[in-house]
Amino acid sequence: LLYRDVSSNLLSSFPVMGLHGLTHLKLTGNHALQSLISSESFPELKVMEMPYAYQCCAFGACESHYKISSQWNKDENSSIDDLHRKDAGLLQSQDERDFEDFFLDFEEDLKAHHSVQCSPSPGPFKPCEHLFGSWLIRIGVWTIVALTVVCNALVSATVFRAPLYLSSIKLLIGLIAIVNASMGLASGVLAGVDASTFGSFAQYGAQWESGTGCQVTGLLSIFASEASVFLLTLAALERAFSMRQATKFETSSSVATVKVAIAFCFMLALSIAAVPLLRGSQYGLSPLCLPLPFGEPSAMGYMVALVLLNSLCFLVMTIAYTKLYCSLEKGELDSIWDCSMVKHIALLLFTNCILYCPVAFLSFSSLLNLTFISPEVIKSILLVIVPLPACLNPLLYIFFNPHFKEDLGSLQKQTLLWRRSKHASLISVNSEDIEKQSCDSTQALVTFTSASISYDMPAGSSLVPSSYQMTESCKLSSVAFVPCR
Repeated sequence: LLYRDVSSNLLSSFPVMGLHGLTHLKLTGNHALQSLISSESFPELKVMEMPYAYQCCAFGACESHYKISSQWNKDENSSIDDLHRKDAGLLQSQDERDFEDFFLDFEEDLKAHHSVQCSPSPGPFKPCEHLFGSWLIRIGVWTIVALTVVCNALVSATVFRAPLYLSSIKLLIGLIAIVNASMGLASGVLAGVDASTFGSFAQYGAQWESGTGCQVTGLLSIFASEASVFLLTLAALERAFSMRQATKFETSSSVATVKVAIAFCFMLALSIAAVPLLRGSQYGLSPLCLPLPFGEPSAMGYMVALVLLNSLCFLVMTIAYTKLYCSLEKGELDSIWDCSMVKHIALLLFTNCILYCPVAFLSFSSLLNLTFISPEVIKSILLVIVPLPACLNPLLYIFFNPHFKEDLGSLQKQTLLWRRSKHASLISVNSEDIEKQSCDSTQALVTFTSASISYDMPAGSSLVPSSYQMTESCKLSSVAFVPCR
């Protein structure tokens, strides 16, 4: 038996007994077959088609080997050019000829080792060893995750816990911090997968892509990204409308109206994030759990639609703020109440728009089939540039907005007062317990004394006159008691 085609079945395992002589094997379409197949089980195999690219890693089809091969091909071409130059009259040495012979022999051994043609082949988005690929990306992602979670938690705590008036713009700032923290959590999940599968990602890649964890991570990432853009657009429109009303001494937008718009933004972002789940689980097309801007037409169309929608949001924000600044006279912005929030939203708009340009360019270049962008660059953009606004937004609020210092100071005062009141209440409770225990002991002592007197001198005794008994009873009744509470 030399050829075996069992594609598009429900195989969860593949037997190897009696199949050592196979030269062609086709297993595509068996998505339940996620385990790796050992290359030692098929020593004669020449061509194979697997359901996952990770299963080709066992046959030496790692992306690092392709890089080495391409680099060696460049060296071979350069050595051939050197030989032509040497034929033209350049000097050549015996050491260079020996190195060329050694290089050619080593390349022949490499080609013999990679005689198996396996598809789909691994690459940057289907890695064999490490999910992130390089330490530079790994350190960058961990730094972004740490700053995103900590800073956004601090911003949301100061906005929602501070005992100050929660205006509509501060409500939007706090909600943006919450969705940015969600983006940090999604990136943190990918960082955790990279750390837990370090050096052996091929063993777990298929299970991670098709699992629930990847679907939830992709859903959370897209939802947080879109909700952040929509809330920022709403904040820009709210500031533009409020400033226009403030200059005309009219009533600004109510918080109830802003809350309705916020609910609409969240529903729209959740609907957009759920689309890949309804169209064949596009989040599982890559271990990054994101619809890639290349590959299947449906995934490419989804990414292009997202880019167009977000570009429209940034265009609306830019037009609104341009009209706002053009309508104000010179120096009028500084005299308006709460002008710091206007400047802060403008800073967020500029930063997020600049960081979104590489993502938009990447999507449109994939749509136009521009192949000059390497997959490594695309992977770096998706892992570092996409979650970067979620890290910078809270930092801009912390360092450049005076409202943060006010909210943080009031929150610290509130915490200090709460601790003092709690300590005072504990002292009051302890004093009441001591006072109650003293009262109980006094009552017990009085009861015991009266009982002993009545036992020693009974009422019918003729030795004790009645006047003496009355005197004793009066003496006992005159004991001063501590009032019990």
